[in-house]
Amino acid sequence: MKVSGFSFLRNGSLLGYPYLESIRSALPICDEFVIAVGASDDDTLERLRALDEPKLRIIETQWNEQMQDRGYVYAQQKMIAQFNCNGHWAFYLEGDEVLHERDLPLIRAAMEKHLDDPAVEALVFDYHHFFGSPDWVAVSPGWYRRAPRIIRNSVRNYSPDGLFFVVMDQNKRGRYPRAAAVGVPIYHYGHVRSIAAMREKNSRVGKYWQHDHPLFTGYRIDPQALAPFTGDHPEVVRDWLAKEAETAYTPDPDHPPSKRERRHRWMMRLERRFGWDLSKKHYTLAR
Repeated sequence: MKVSGFSFLRNGSLLGYPYLESIRSALPICDEFVIAVGASDDDTLERLRALDEPKLRIIETQWNEQMQDRGYVYAQQKMIAQFNCNGHWAFYLEGDEVLHERDLPLIRAAMEKHLDDPAVEALVFDYHHFFGSPDWVAVSPGWYRRAPRIIRNSVRNYSPDGLFFVVMDQNKRGRYPRAAAVGVPIYHYGHVRSIAAMREKNSRVGKYWQHDHPLFTGYRIDPQALAPFTGDHPEVVRDWLAKEAETAYTPDPDHPPSKRERRHRWMMRLERRFGWDLSKKHYTLAR
């Protein structure tokens, strides 16, 4: 069994991504790691080359600045990397997503288990979405709780944005992949980066989604959407968390919930009462 990790990146250092930690967390279970690196204004490319990692394959790219429709430029870059993968499985990690070292054998075992089962097209991970600091995780259905991150490399698929996969049936209609659950989480740190890095990110990415982000001045969210994190963080990211992440955040009990957040409160009440999961799912369970 051969496993290809893949990702895309641009201005990873400037925008505060733990991208080196992300790649290093996956390398032990990957035979190669393909990354599409857009022309950047920082040292992203140099830092990737300095890893001197034989498994790492860097593809230098130029982003289409005219593509500003709902994040499709992210999809273009993701697919450049994915279509250069040679493994039986293609394992996608975003630059702010990290694997825990204790989960690597379980991830490898899941790929081996389903390798010869064509009914399983993808593997789904649980998620820890950290918000404000590494001590808090988002729990409302406004955040996806599970997502496919490994897809069978022989399945014809594309990405409408950077997040998920769409499988094509006979070239006529798309659907989400049929997946099995791995049973371990991905640690998502995109919303704990420094306020300065988050401000820079928001100022640069809005145009790719046809809107401008307001000036980022701090992490704000409905406190009912958060819960304390009681686990431990992957070893590979702990130094980054100590040096680069916000750590002083506490939820604001006086935060006025938006219309969207009030809707999520009602959804959480329904989930607690009926045992539902009302979060968005970009897959269907096959196993």
